[in-house]
Amino acid sequence: MQWIMLALAGVLEVTWACAMKFSNGFTKIIPSVITFIGYIASALFLSLALKKLPLGTAYAMWTGFGITGTSLLGIFLFSEKLSLPQIICIILILVGIAGLKLLSKE
Repeated sequence: MQWIMLALAGVLEVTWACAMKFSNGFTKIIPSVITFIGYIASALFLSLALKKLPLGTAYAMWTGFGITGTSLLGIFLFSEKLSLPQIICIILILVGIAGLKLLSKE
C-alpha cells in the first residue's frame, strides 16, 4: 500500500507542477487552485508513504518521478525541447528509480 501512496504522491507532484505552468504566475484561477490542491495532496500521500518507507528511498523516488513526469509533459504540453544529455540524464533517473524499488526491502 505504501508504494501506491508514493505513486499517487508522484502523480500529484507532476499535476501541480504542470498546473503551476498553466496558471501563468498564478494569474489564472483554475490552474492556481489545482496547483495548491495538488501540492497539498502530494505532500499528504508522501507523508502516508513515509509511515513505512525509508525517507531517502521515498523522497528520491518522489522527486525522480516528478522530474521525469514534468520533463515529459513539458515536451508534450508546452513544446519544450530536451537536449541529448538531458534525455540521458532523465533515463539515468528512471534507472535509479527502478533500482531503488527493486533493491528496497519494503
